[in-house]
Amino acid sequence: MKKITIVGLGAGDIEQLPLGVYRALVGANRIYLRTKEHPVIEELVKEGVSYQSFDDVYEKHQTFEAVYEEISETLLLAAKDESIIYAVPGHPIVAERTVQLLLERGPKRGIEIEIGGGQSFLDALFQAVIVDPIEGFQLLDATSLKRDEIQLKQHLVIGQVYDGMVASDVKLTLMEKLPYDYDTYIVTAAGTKQEVVKKIPLYELDREVGLNNLTSIYIPPVKEEELLYSEFSKLREIISILRGPDGCPWDKKQTHDSLKKYLIEECYELIEAIMEKDFDHMIEELGDVLLQVMLHAQIGEDEGYFSIEDIIKGLSEKMVRRHPHVFSTATVNDEEDVLKNWQEIKKAEKGEGTPSILMDVNYSLPNLLRASEIQSKASKVGFDWNEVEPAWNKVLEEMEEFKAEWGNKERRQQQLQEFGDILFALVNVARFMKINPEEALFATNQKFIRRFSFIEQKVNENGKDFSDYTLEELDQFWDEAKSIGM
Repeated sequence: MKKITIVGLGAGDIEQLPLGVYRALVGANRIYLRTKEHPVIEELVKEGVSYQSFDDVYEKHQTFEAVYEEISETLLLAAKDESIIYAVPGHPIVAERTVQLLLERGPKRGIEIEIGGGQSFLDALFQAVIVDPIEGFQLLDATSLKRDEIQLKQHLVIGQVYDGMVASDVKLTLMEKLPYDYDTYIVTAAGTKQEVVKKIPLYELDREVGLNNLTSIYIPPVKEEELLYSEFSKLREIISILRGPDGCPWDKKQTHDSLKKYLIEECYELIEAIMEKDFDHMIEELGDVLLQVMLHAQIGEDEGYFSIEDIIKGLSEKMVRRHPHVFSTATVNDEEDVLKNWQEIKKAEKGEGTPSILMDVNYSLPNLLRASEIQSKASKVGFDWNEVEPAWNKVLEEMEEFKAEWGNKERRQQQLQEFGDILFALVNVARFMKINPEEALFATNQKFIRRFSFIEQKVNENGKDFSDYTLEELDQFWDEAKSIGM
């Protein structure tokens, strides 16, 4: 069976190279190097070691994934004819994507993959920056760095910072979470005689990193509480403290029931911010809605029923399950197909025993929205007009029926029902016109408040009371407010 033996060149000079790795390299017939840019290689060449490096592959491709793909495939093809040695910087298992590809694919092609040892660059790096990794650290790849993977409270080591371009990407990602002048350490050739540790502000990172295969970035843990306020884990900690033994008396006494009214209020305040297109206000109100979610989650955890992880897990599973056109192989043609699939999947989840398609319309919705939802569901099974004109005629019909009842004080219940029929019929017209009835009424309420406030202002400016004006005079103020766009 042909074999690829993978050895690590370590993080430093040839004196630090393990004896077994040294002997394997000196005695090998065929050596492949991921890169020849390593302090050990120059010394091995003096001892007659020859090699083939993949440095030129980096120049051929636009992405590192393509580079690693070509290197691994080249090695697997070479190993069909003879056993070979593949040498990489550091330790083969640490920050080496090509090694992972070989371990995955080699056995499937009848090629044995053996890890021959080496010294990780991490030992030398921690020594260079004087850090004890037991405090908690992250090792991330600069070529595929993602903001959401970064844990600010841990020591952060970013490897494979090959050049200024990679460093620029790293800088931009880090600046999404850290101040532009946050202390950053560039560690080059750790553990060698050429070791350099340079402390710089984050914004200078790409200016200071040159072309070097032995460069890593070290970011100290964040200690300032304010810098952690954007982290979800910090928010959860704050809510837990508020509900804890030494927390806030108000927060500690809240229940799911007591918080219901606050959730409704915050949702309406968010809607107001959205309608005003006030983004700062939206940020604040979205935070208030999130606070309600976090409080309910903390209460659930305190009582032992559920936690925020259960909420997130359930939501994630549902989003993947109900979007097979995104996360699986289903296809859709348009938004209508998406909504149809959503409803079918939802129906399957709830089972076929649901007695009516209207039973799952939420009772807690504001009734204008609930009316719209009821009508939409009925429409999906064909119980609907094809155009808006009959819907509008229904409004006129219901208004006449209400008018016939309004003078009869003995028929209050009938009047209530007839007035409700008018509203229901108007909601139907709004649905045809793709108008959200709740938004429409909200906008009208706000408009009335603005214009009435203008009337109040005019009354106060004149040093009079409302009782000093006739309705016609007050209407003139109303018309003035209307004329100036209020």
